[in-house]
Amino acid sequence: MPSSSTVLDEPYEIVAQVGEGTYGQVYKASAGRHGRLVALKKIRMENAREGFPVTSMREMKLLQALRHENVIRLHETMTSRTGSVYMVFEYMEHDLNGILVHPDVDFSASHVKSLASQLLHGLAYLHGRAVLHRDLKGSNLLLNSQGTLKIADFGLARTYSKRKPGDYTNRVVTLWYRPPELLLGATRYGAEVDAWGAGCLFLELFRRQAVFQGRDEIHQLHVITQTLGPLTASAWPSLQHLPWYELMRLEDSNHADTTSAPVATALTNTNDTPTDHDRDVFVQQFGSVLSHGAMELARGLLTYDPDQRWSANDALGCAYFTTEAPVPEKPAQYVSMKCDVDRCINQHSQAFSHTRWRMARNAVETCLATCPSSNAHTCAQRVSTTFHVTRSTPHAAGARVDIGGVWPSA
Repeated sequence: MPSSSTVLDEPYEIVAQVGEGTYGQVYKASAGRHGRLVALKKIRMENAREGFPVTSMREMKLLQALRHENVIRLHETMTSRTGSVYMVFEYMEHDLNGILVHPDVDFSASHVKSLASQLLHGLAYLHGRAVLHRDLKGSNLLLNSQGTLKIADFGLARTYSKRKPGDYTNRVVTLWYRPPELLLGATRYGAEVDAWGAGCLFLELFRRQAVFQGRDEIHQLHVITQTLGPLTASAWPSLQHLPWYELMRLEDSNHADTTSAPVATALTNTNDTPTDHDRDVFVQQFGSVLSHGAMELARGLLTYDPDQRWSANDALGCAYFTTEAPVPEKPAQYVSMKCDVDRCINQHSQAFSHTRWRMARNAVETCLATCPSSNAHTCAQRVSTTFHVTRSTPHAAGARVDIGGVWPSA
């Protein structure tokens, strides 16, 4: 158990389970007599045969030292008398995925710029503290009712050496946001892996969905090169020295899926220089929605060669943020709350399985924020019809827990 943990007597009332990942369950809870909302992350201990999970220990240690407006705040860690360990976070009403999935949300150019700026400021702070996040994606970007974005879920994060990159695992970063160097087996890397993810998320703000949706590592490379052009040694000198470069070409030539062009096409003639046609593909796909400055920003963050890829600070200094209109504006109107949506969803006859709970809850909240005439039950009806899912809630809303007492069983 972490030495910084404390056993508290303050009661917490569970409002709803709002997420579950590899490393634990997350609950929305009301704390104390004033009803302060917090997020409780219960650390999963089932597979911790040799003691407290290393990933959770690392996450706690990192977050205790981080203080930034755009990084999730860990208030404290605590234990119950039964030995369960919890991390207490500030409560955030939404994640970016839940906002983008709702058809009534239409971010203005100012809103997009604000979200991109907040993400990059958070990243710049982390990298300045020599911290790699290594799992940037929409569900790990949280928003509160003021439209403030915060980077969350540091389960895969770690510190790194800026002067001499260490030898780290390449089995990090969710596939759709994984940079090409990791897909090709690189184990020496730094902040550039997060910069690629930020570039993917920047385009996602315009597309409203992940831009590079591969099925596996080979197909992921294919999807990336179909948009950004082939991988060439002229643009990326160290490309052919990556561990899985030749293996990828061999595996792809035997790939059973014939529905898409092989990745080998993107890895052949690697000494060639990208043609105007290759450059035009990206323009054709995004030129109608990206300004000149936004196009420059996306290209900088999505540069193949990690040594040439823009850092978060590079990105913040580009024309998109410094000279190009409009000025950033937080999207507060899309995340303002009108009622206790979790309670409304719980009461609705067609509530949601916990695996899609957060997305459904976000959609209901957005419905309320964007349709003033709607009430919670109307929104819950609308969202349940859209999601077509059945009720399955592992913890009842309203269950109470006393830290130092017993939590309801899962």
